[in-house]
Amino acid sequence: MSLFTRSRHLPTSEGGTDPEGGNATGTDGTGGTREDQAADKAAGDADTAEGTAVEAEEAAPAEDERAGAPADEEKTDAPADEEKAAAPPDEEKAAAPEEADGTADEPVDAATDDRPDPGQSPGSPKPGWFGWRRRYPGAARGVAVGTTVLAAAVVLGALVMPNRLDRISPLSFLRMPVEGIVLACLLLALPGKPRRITAVVSGVFLGLFTVLKFLDMGFYQFLARPFDLVFDWILLNDAADFVKDSFGRTGEVLATVGAILLLIAVLTLSTLAVVRLTNVMARHRQAAVHTTLVLGTAWVTCFTLGVQVGGVTIATKGNTEFLANRVQNVRNGLGDAKVFEKKARVDAFAATPRDQLLTGLRGKDVLFTFIESYGRVALDDPAMAPEMDATLQEGTSRLKAAGFESRSGWLRSPVAGAGSWLAHSTFLSGLWVKNQQRYRSLTTGDRATLTSYFQKTGAWRTVGIVPGVRKAWPEGKYFGLDHIYDSTHLGYQGPYFSWTPVPDQFSMEAFERLEHGKKNRDPIMAEIILASSHNPWSPIARMIDWDKLGDGSVFDQIKKEGKDPKEVWKNQESVRTEYRRAVQYSLDSLTEWVQRYGDKNTVLVFLGDHQPVPTVTKGDTSKDVPITIVAHDPKVLDRISDWGWTDGLKPAKNAPEWGMDTFRDRFMTAYAK
Repeated sequence: MSLFTRSRHLPTSEGGTDPEGGNATGTDGTGGTREDQAADKAAGDADTAEGTAVEAEEAAPAEDERAGAPADEEKTDAPADEEKAAAPPDEEKAAAPEEADGTADEPVDAATDDRPDPGQSPGSPKPGWFGWRRRYPGAARGVAVGTTVLAAAVVLGALVMPNRLDRISPLSFLRMPVEGIVLACLLLALPGKPRRITAVVSGVFLGLFTVLKFLDMGFYQFLARPFDLVFDWILLNDAADFVKDSFGRTGEVLATVGAILLLIAVLTLSTLAVVRLTNVMARHRQAAVHTTLVLGTAWVTCFTLGVQVGGVTIATKGNTEFLANRVQNVRNGLGDAKVFEKKARVDAFAATPRDQLLTGLRGKDVLFTFIESYGRVALDDPAMAPEMDATLQEGTSRLKAAGFESRSGWLRSPVAGAGSWLAHSTFLSGLWVKNQQRYRSLTTGDRATLTSYFQKTGAWRTVGIVPGVRKAWPEGKYFGLDHIYDSTHLGYQGPYFSWTPVPDQFSMEAFERLEHGKKNRDPIMAEIILASSHNPWSPIARMIDWDKLGDGSVFDQIKKEGKDPKEVWKNQESVRTEYRRAVQYSLDSLTEWVQRYGDKNTVLVFLGDHQPVPTVTKGDTSKDVPITIVAHDPKVLDRISDWGWTDGLKPAKNAPEWGMDTFRDRFMTAYAK
């Protein structure tokens, strides 16, 4: 009897044994159960007093084994264990009501859950995070609440964040996105497993959605347009090349690694945030339902009444419209190839005999020259206009002194900020080349360009001066150029100026040395691309004595005297100032060359390819660029007298504005006979 008594009353660790060999499940060494013990006690065993004495005698070492646990707790726990062990199977099933109402799979917050883990002693610390949550419940609660608040901020921020830097303000984050309310309703309506899957998928989608907004920010900042999901992936490689050329290999690596880490961080944070909020809503379902209903009602009310704060609409469905527009753009992009190919087949001059092409320019040297980023903002912006006016007036006077006259107007470029090759091909082909797919379709087709029509006549040697080209350029043959001089064939041995491989003055001098200055040559048609005014516009070369250019080594010291682009780009006004100075340098290089080397047969057509980046334009959405025709022979300008262009190098504000794609046919018509 004393053995059963000890087995009943001596506390033991779960899964352990008592000093006499009984185990922790309530059986003795012979297989007796606690029900037998209870029966023996009810029968009034005569050895009770003896057993009690033995129990008291052996209790002390057992308590020592429990490391000083209070005796009252032990006596309290033992009957509870007994009742649990004695509960019949049906009662055990009834003790789990959460399974009956379908909430057994609800997630549990480990940071605030007080229930012991299976197989864990009631008094031992919880294992998660080394048990710190059990030891510091207040801190655990604070972390749990803080994590939830952070998750809500991440989700809300992703939904209401604009996709343009110039539209980000504190008020833009105080809006109510209907997409978040709809997602909350969906998650509350789903059962456990589908809800968790939906949360993960929604988090990943939200991350990708945020990445797209970041891409839009970058494209608006440099190209004044959003990222094109169909055509713009190739431009990411071009962006990496630009960073490398401007800031070195280290800058390219840092930028690439930073972009990859940002992508991973955005996807991870957005997914964890949605999952976290989903778990919180599941644990506090009633409160979540009430909150969602209140937010939904508030959204409908604000949307109906058009409530705004500081010009910002409170109830927004902008993400839905944003995605709908992107889907439509993708559909249009996928069908754009057929539209472009159809337009490319229409060419008013395709059947014109070669001896009837460009007859009004026979015997002339015709130079089509692009000045990088030379946009309308340089002439219209009050902060830049005075200096630019002075440069253009001086250039006009310089050319007049050499016997040249000029006319100027405006063209509208298909791009802004970057994408020069799209503008060049639009100008030369007479087609609106607005994306990379159109460019590829054009350069792999048989559409004739302005330059290739000069080649077709057989009356001109056609050459290209393209210092910005530093690798193979197979498209050059498409444009009808007999010979191409890239950055490695101009004889330049001086330093790069950030992205710019060759200063404009040296490029023009190289053209004179390699082609224009040769004796007994045929007339030349040249496509010249001046790159010194290319972003980031520092350091900038400056004009020097043409006779001292040599092999370009003289520019080493000039570069050292220039400004570091990293310092320039810390301030918007300094960027704008350096941009203006770079354009002035390009214009001076061109007009001084004409003054120095031009003759009665020189015809110069120069224009900007696109507006600079929004950092310079300050939100100006115009895509206009100036264009000027300079000629010594007055008959050349007489042929365009009906164009309405302005005398001089600066077009008037009200001068005609044409699409850049219309110039080819207008020009060829004017000089056809």
